[in-house]
Amino acid sequence: MDWTTLISNKRLGQEDLHYQRKDDRTEFHRDYDRLIFSAPFRRLQNKTQVFPLPGSVFVHNRLTHSLEVASVGRSLGNDVASRLVAIHPELRESHIGECGSIVSAACLAHDLGNPPFGHSGERAIASFFSEGEGLKYKSLMTEAQWNDIIHYDGNANAFRLLTHQFLGRRPGGFVMTYSTLASIVKYPFTSDLAGEKQKFGFFQSEADTYAKIARELGIGRNARRNTRGDDSSSSVSYVRYPLVYLVEAADDICYEIMDIEDAHKLKIISSDETKQLLLGYFTPEHQENMLKILSSITDTNEQVVYLRSCAIGALESACVKVFVENEESILNGTFEGSLIDHIDPILHNAYKQCEKLSYDKIYFSKDVLDIDLAGYRIIYTLIDLFITATMNPETAYSKLLLGRVSSQYDVLNPDVYTRIMAVLDFISGMTDVYSLDLFRKINGDSIPII
Repeated sequence: MDWTTLISNKRLGQEDLHYQRKDDRTEFHRDYDRLIFSAPFRRLQNKTQVFPLPGSVFVHNRLTHSLEVASVGRSLGNDVASRLVAIHPELRESHIGECGSIVSAACLAHDLGNPPFGHSGERAIASFFSEGEGLKYKSLMTEAQWNDIIHYDGNANAFRLLTHQFLGRRPGGFVMTYSTLASIVKYPFTSDLAGEKQKFGFFQSEADTYAKIARELGIGRNARRNTRGDDSSSSVSYVRYPLVYLVEAADDICYEIMDIEDAHKLKIISSDETKQLLLGYFTPEHQENMLKILSSITDTNEQVVYLRSCAIGALESACVKVFVENEESILNGTFEGSLIDHIDPILHNAYKQCEKLSYDKIYFSKDVLDIDLAGYRIIYTLIDLFITATMNPETAYSKLLLGRVSSQYDVLNPDVYTRIMAVLDFISGMTDVYSLDLFRKINGDSIPII
């Protein structure tokens, strides 16, 4: 792959349009602004990140998380771009300087496809079809289509949300630049090539769209994964688009460090334990200087904020170093793992310590599990009701339910896969509170006052 072709400001759905812009924003800045002002992005403020949505203590939701990831992503992109230009002066006249804008826009978009209640919502969707009432629809779809649904994933849904032409909308979805779209696809293949991790980057319905983007940007194919002998776009695995590594690193840095800070605010972990975890990212000499600064800060929460900012800065610098040092293998598609996997051993060990604590004390804490249980039940029930309605639209109750679905969702399409995906589009676009409210109304637990 080559930087001169990898960064393109061509827009999906507007490939043949050429007109003069009336301001000085680059196309990649427009991507960022377009996302900021979009309804799906706004709805992230009411979608769970890890902890329940705030009561007396405000913790992160999907919106604040995405904004923080975008901030770190911008730093990663800008720092990498300046290093690459220093190494390759010939790139100075290319779009390489826009890496920060591209990565930050992709970071804003990376969680747009998550259904209500996050991973719990994903599991509810997948299990309804793999082990619930939805099993009866398997014979009505191809194997590849069925794989999409039983392994339903928010990553693939984000790419669909940005590129799919919903009813009544313009071609190209959000009409984003090719480079921004490529930057959100962490797993550049469909569900039939996902393997044991069951992660994939786009549904069958968007496979041709990604193939088009890959051809334009010169994204190579992954020779190690393409062993099926099927050359169709829906069976091709691509190597990662280089800027995906920076989007992934920004996300990894933010969720791991910020989850620790949130756990401290909620008193799940003590102040001393939190400070020791964050100090672990630094050498003993560096820790000594940091402790002197900490002694001048009297508020414990502010001490944690200081250490958190230092840890994020250290991880950001380390990931930039790994990216630049491995530029060649990243461009030829042979780089293995994430950038975090290759950082300095002291930083990597500290990151793993935070990761272990998160699994031991945060992700399986009572409050988090309670939300997972409730979210699973809510989403599973809504899927059951709306899938049944779209499969039997002639009944009186189905007509009532389908009356709640926006006209942009093609829930009456003759093709079963398209119809089911439309229902999943509708449900995944809900906020946590909206899905709960609809669940209660359908069950008769909440009746509007007339």
